[in-house]
Amino acid sequence: MAEEKLPLVQMRGICKAYGGVQALKGVDLDLYAGETHALVGDNAAGKSTLIKTLSGAVGKDDGTITFEGSEVEINDPRGAKALGVETVYQDLALADNLDVPANVFLGREITQPAPFGWFLDNRRMEERARELMSRLKINIPNARQKVRSMSGGQRQSIAIARCVCFNARVIILDEPTAALGVEETRKVYALIREMRDHGRAVLIISHNLNHVFDNADRITVMKTGRSIGSRRVFDTNQDEVVRMIVTGAADARDSGREAAEATAG
Repeated sequence: MAEEKLPLVQMRGICKAYGGVQALKGVDLDLYAGETHALVGDNAAGKSTLIKTLSGAVGKDDGTITFEGSEVEINDPRGAKALGVETVYQDLALADNLDVPANVFLGREITQPAPFGWFLDNRRMEERARELMSRLKINIPNARQKVRSMSGGQRQSIAIARCVCFNARVIILDEPTAALGVEETRKVYALIREMRDHGRAVLIISHNLNHVFDNADRITVMKTGRSIGSRRVFDTNQDEVVRMIVTGAADARDSGREAAEATAG
């Protein structure tokens, strides 16, 4: 069971303020290897700020992050990547004028020495990109095709493949299927399940509870900068999660138990 394992990532008491606005107010989050964890909540709940503290895009003001039981400081994206934390934001950060291998290895190109410096090893990058696409079951017939001419699902797949190529252990996806059709959404979630089944911890932000319940193993609800609670998908339902999102309180079963304990005391 997941509860018997040590979380790959533990975030405890994470706080972040932007001027007078407190975006995160002591947020807790556990991520397990081999699980897909969904982060849900209304706009301005703090979801994006939380993933940015884990990805190194913003610095936390307070709280701790542990990775495999050891406390770590993530001060920038380079530090996050060194731990194996990769993030795919909604804009995907792809270079539209480049092909698949160039995008997969963007910023981390494979080079070879030459008499007057270094040159890009395009053949090796293409081979590795093709192997990666095959392993992840991503269907892009022409690896030399420019990304600008690809579908939204193919573009999303390339962005995810770039994370996997560099041995990411935690993959963060911000609304991975927001602009995709039904079939492309299905393919992207199949890829997400593939990553989870290979032992990676996958964290997704999504507003679509149907997608969350179909594809996630665990759900954490956030509201106004706080973590309201986490549930395994098989232990909850959409009504409970919606109630937590709307009220900002744990479910009625917890509230009832707390009230009974207070009365008994």
